[in-house]
Amino acid sequence: MTAFWLLAPIVVVAAVGMVVARKAVHSALMLAVVMIGLAMMYAMQDAPFLFAVQIIVYTGAIMMLFLFVLMLVGVDKTDSLVETLKGQRLVAILLAVLFGVVAVVVVAQTAVAPAVGLDAANEGGNVQAIADLLFSPYVFALEATAALLITAVLGAMVLAHRERLEPKRTQKDLALERMQRYADDGTHPGNLPTPGVFARHNAVDVPALLPDGSAAPESTSKVLRDRGAVRDGVFDRDVALTLRRLASDDPVGGERGVIEPGPTDSSAGPEREEDER
Repeated sequence: MTAFWLLAPIVVVAAVGMVVARKAVHSALMLAVVMIGLAMMYAMQDAPFLFAVQIIVYTGAIMMLFLFVLMLVGVDKTDSLVETLKGQRLVAILLAVLFGVVAVVVVAQTAVAPAVGLDAANEGGNVQAIADLLFSPYVFALEATAALLITAVLGAMVLAHRERLEPKRTQKDLALERMQRYADDGTHPGNLPTPGVFARHNAVDVPALLPDGSAAPESTSKVLRDRGAVRDGVFDRDVALTLRRLASDDPVGGERGVIEPGPTDSSAGPEREEDER
């Protein structure tokens, strides 16, 4: 029971964090914590089969599928806050409260009066006992569930399939479109630099610097730009001071000029200003 009271608060906090998280990736990670906690509770109840299934299938497979879908679809789309069904929030709150009451009652009954008959049910081993139940009295229910899942997968494939309504664009068509955009509004037809080129950091959330020292926002991912997670990649004050000293010492470099730094950290004190002078 000690392990249960240690795991239960972690699982509850992770479940609440999963609901209130503003980013879908954080919510998925909180759900993974909940699943791992449940797997540990299964292990405490001498259910190694459920423990392995919870870790391998749910946490290892389904959670990775969630994360892959989030990464492929992106998070630059915002969900509509308009309720399509009137009163669905009230119904959801009532169901959540009812489920919480049932969960508390079940846990309380288990703590007060521990389950009996587990030794007889797991006779010969937990995995062997589950296999005997699944493939003996519940074999029809197992096969019906498998058929239902296969039908659901086929239905999802049919509903998600889209017929191509226009011919596929070739590399030549794409090149012509880039040159047409260059002729119309001056959009550069070549590839933009990757994030971090000539910048202070080479991370994916730092835009590359153009030859004039300005940042190229298009070099970062659109998802990061929509989230406001793009960092400032211009030179910091130390690099600016070094460039100015080099320019003052090198007459040729001084004639050419140096790249002026962009916005710097406002936390620099008077000592840094004195050094600059």
